Amino acid sequence: MNNEKTFKVKDLTATEFVNELMNHASEEQAKKSRRYFKTGKGDYGEGDVFIGVKMGQIFELVKAYSEMPIEEIEKLLENEIHEIRAGGVSIMDKASRKKKLSPDRLKDFYELYMRRIDRINNWDLVDLGCMHLTGCYLFDKKRDILYNLAKSSNLWERRIAIVSTCYFIRQGDLDDTFALAEMLVEDKIDLIHKGTGWMLRMAGDRDRQKLISFLDKFASTMPRTMLRYSIEKFDKEERTYYLKLK
Repeated sequence: MNNEKTFKVKDLTATEFVNELMNHASEEQAKKSRRYFKTGKGDYGEGDVFIGVKMGQIFELVKAYSEMPIEEIEKLLENEIHEIRAGGVSIMDKASRKKKLSPDRLKDFYELYMRRIDRINNWDLVDLGCMHLTGCYLFDKKRDILYNLAKSSNLWERRIAIVSTCYFIRQGDLDDTFALAEMLVEDKIDLIHKGTGWMLRMAGDRDRQKLISFLDKFASTMPRTMLRYSIEKFDKEERTYYLKLK
C-alpha cells in the first residue's frame, strides 16, 4: 500500500503548507539561520524572522505544492516568517522549471514575484526567484524592467536585475549581463558586488573573451569582491594580473 501523502487542488492552501512547515521548526537551526542571513542590528536582513527550517526541508516540502493557486502563494509571501516566504518563492521556482508549465502560469508567477518585491528582503529570496523564473519569463520579451531595477535605491531590486540574467546566460545570451554589470560596477553594497561578480563569471564560462574585455575596461575600478568573484575560474597568473590592477 502506498502511504505517501497526496494532495488535491483544494488542499493546496497556504495554511496547509505553513502547518507542515512548522513541523520542521528548530530553535537551534533558527539561531544558525539568523547568523547566516545576518539579521542583527545594522545588517541587511535586520528584523527578519526565522523559525529554523533548513532549505533542504523546504525544497522537499514544496514538491507537493507545485499546483498551489497563485492567491495562496501570495499569502505565503505575505507571512513575516522568512522560511514561509522562501517556500512561496521556491514553489514558483520549482514549478517554473517544468517543461509542461503553461505560459499563463509562468506569467502569473512572474507578475506575483515582481508585484510583491516588497516581500523579497534577503539574498536567498532574490536568488530563488531569479536564477530561473524571472529570466525564463523575460527571455523572449523586452527587458527594460531589469534596467529600471538596476537603478533602484533598493539593493534587492538591483540584485534581482543582475541575477535575472542567469537564465539568459544559460541560453548563450550575454549582452544584458555585461550591460547591467556596467551599470552596477560602482555599486557600494557587497551583496551586489557578489551577485554581479557571480553572473560575470557565468558569462565568462560562455564567452571568455567578452569577460576579458569587460575586465580590461573595469578591473582597476570595480569593487574588489566583484572582481574576485568574476575571475574565480582564471588561472593563478591571470588572477594575479587583474588583482594587481586594483
